[in-house]
Amino acid sequence: MTLREKTMAVIADVNASVAERSELIELIAIALLTRKNLFILGDPGQAKSYAINLFRQHISGARQFERLLSKQTDEEQLFGRIDLSSLIPGSIPQDILKKDRRYTQMVSNLENMLSGLPAASPDGTAIAQVKQLSDDLEAYQKAVALTRGSEPVVNTSGKIPEADICFLDEIFKCNDGVLNSLLTAFNERKYTNEGRTYPIPTISFFAASNEIPNFNDPQEKILSALYDRLELKVVTENIAGRDNRLRVLKDKQAGNAGQVRAEITLEELLEMQRDVAAIPVPDAVNELADDILCELRKAGIVVSDRKFLGYYTIAQAKAWLSGHAQVEPIDLLALKNYLWQLPSDRETVESTLQRMCVNPMQDKINDIRAMAKEVLDELDASVAAGADGKKAFRKFRTELLRVYGIYRELSTKAQSDSERDMLRELLDDLEKDSRSAHEKNGYTYATLEELAELQ
Repeated sequence: MTLREKTMAVIADVNASVAERSELIELIAIALLTRKNLFILGDPGQAKSYAINLFRQHISGARQFERLLSKQTDEEQLFGRIDLSSLIPGSIPQDILKKDRRYTQMVSNLENMLSGLPAASPDGTAIAQVKQLSDDLEAYQKAVALTRGSEPVVNTSGKIPEADICFLDEIFKCNDGVLNSLLTAFNERKYTNEGRTYPIPTISFFAASNEIPNFNDPQEKILSALYDRLELKVVTENIAGRDNRLRVLKDKQAGNAGQVRAEITLEELLEMQRDVAAIPVPDAVNELADDILCELRKAGIVVSDRKFLGYYTIAQAKAWLSGHAQVEPIDLLALKNYLWQLPSDRETVESTLQRMCVNPMQDKINDIRAMAKEVLDELDASVAAGADGKKAFRKFRTELLRVYGIYRELSTKAQSDSERDMLRELLDDLEKDSRSAHEKNGYTYATLEELAELQ
């Protein structure tokens, strides 16, 4: 089974345990494949954390951190606290000693000696050996402490710095002190403690809330930076279908919910990330993405340059999940959960993507047809108004050749037989319009290619 097949099996397995969450489940996969962060907007009780936890259970070796945030949540609860033993002269934290091979070997030798002692009364030789090993272990521990000094150590066990996947519920309830730490963690995968900055292994941060802050409010505006670092966004709703609700209910009653049938390893996930990053992005797709950007901005949807310039990783992940050898226009539909900022933007973003990505060549062809019609209508209007016929027809030819030039450029970007057929049909229509205009106005017809060569 290929890595992609394994991933699709995991997605199917998780979907089988929830209902009407296929969009969320795919976005969890895309986030993990691209190391992006995901924000989930939805009311309590909509299986947001359940879906993330269940997906994580399908990744063997992946460590997870989960926390419900509140104004009382402090940095220590998220990133760990100072190990006080690291501040005591002559002492050293156990976390550091456990990484010392000689120390762990000495502990193992002592444990083996103790386990071999007779259950009754051990003889004096055995006791002496145990005492010697104990003294050696204590002396070595002190020696390590002396060479190391009393440098502060943060105990990060079970916290974000030791998690591969993090889920933070009620993300916008965090206080200002936690906010700055989360910004660095989300954006740079680093955290700072006691003046030192450390990398963290977190692949993706998942966050949830039942509301979005009012960024026009000065007190909540500070949260906009955190919101912006949650690149992917999805909205969940209560289960709408009665049959779906009953299916989930019966699975829970039968104890079948949440079973793990498919699995990938953490190492396989990292390999998948490399495969996704290697998916080619054709120039035509980049140009289409830019066209989409322009359309959204014209519609009043705010898309920053930074967000646009990072679009391709989402498209690569969608292409990989779809089994495409390169990013195709249809893969840009995944951007519907990347390009919106406010829920009110979603409908415009999705309709624009549907119109421009499902059949982008048809959309461009329609634009060319519209331009050609405009040129013809202008010629007819000029003649009807009694304008200089020769001058009006020269202008007509110039404008029609401009449209023909756009057609020729578009024809070089055809990627399939169906697109080439559509372009041939377009050229036939342009030639018919040109012939009709020539004959109606008493001029000898020449093909658009011939006219273009005469220029």
